[in-house]
Amino acid sequence: MKKLFDKRRLTQVICAILYNCNITGFAKGTIFRGASKALCVPGLNCYSCPGAVAACPLGSLQSALVGSKYKIPYYVLGMLILFGVLFGRMICAFFCPFGLIQELLYKIPLPKIKKNKVTRILSYGKYIVLGILVLWMPVAFGYPAFCKYVCPAGTLEAGVPLLLKNEALRELADVLFNWKTGVLLFVILMVIFLYRGFCRFICPLGAIYSFFNKVSFFGVEVNKNLCTGCNACVSSCKLDVKQVGDRECIQCGECIAKCNVDAIKCKRNVRNVEK
Repeated sequence: MKKLFDKRRLTQVICAILYNCNITGFAKGTIFRGASKALCVPGLNCYSCPGAVAACPLGSLQSALVGSKYKIPYYVLGMLILFGVLFGRMICAFFCPFGLIQELLYKIPLPKIKKNKVTRILSYGKYIVLGILVLWMPVAFGYPAFCKYVCPAGTLEAGVPLLLKNEALRELADVLFNWKTGVLLFVILMVIFLYRGFCRFICPLGAIYSFFNKVSFFGVEVNKNLCTGCNACVSSCKLDVKQVGDRECIQCGECIAKCNVDAIKCKRNVRNVEK
């Protein structure tokens, strides 16, 4: 279990560094505009972060919807489908820098709110955010609503670093930036007390990837021939899962150590055994 956790944490750190390896951008307070910015990374990572060398799939999707109006943005949708089919919500657990930030904030030694009926209901919120702010508003009103009004990753990774280094931008900061700073502070407080609260209740990228959890190539799965139905995997999980691999599962693999009959394995291993 410790070995799996160490590998996951190392993967999270490596992804965060690779996504944001334009170190000079942080020093100068500028945005990288090289050719790699046409590519999307799998996780939530703001395009405007001074260190970012590629684009955020969520921001790219909204921009494509704004720019293409009622035309289908094939490239961005293709990338999201590719990431989803390969990894599903495993991306949330392994490849998302903002997921790493949430997990580190949760380590602050304060009382925690465990999952319950209310959190399970709130977990549907991310689908509402996806439908309204990411899909409908960019098409109907012509602006990337989630990035503009909500995304805390954008405020933390882009807004704050750019304003710290750029006096001209500080002078342009207005009510909108104050609003987004308030959203960021709310999310920070939430994830200190609620494990991955942003992922569970708000993140529309996680909502997109959740639709691929059952069919993704990588991830974890239960060998039904071995499972005794003790439910130790679900009861020990900090997320609002009803079963391993459902839409709320981020495929982190922490449930593997909780299974007394060794029924939870990598998907490929389970399928090979069942064959």
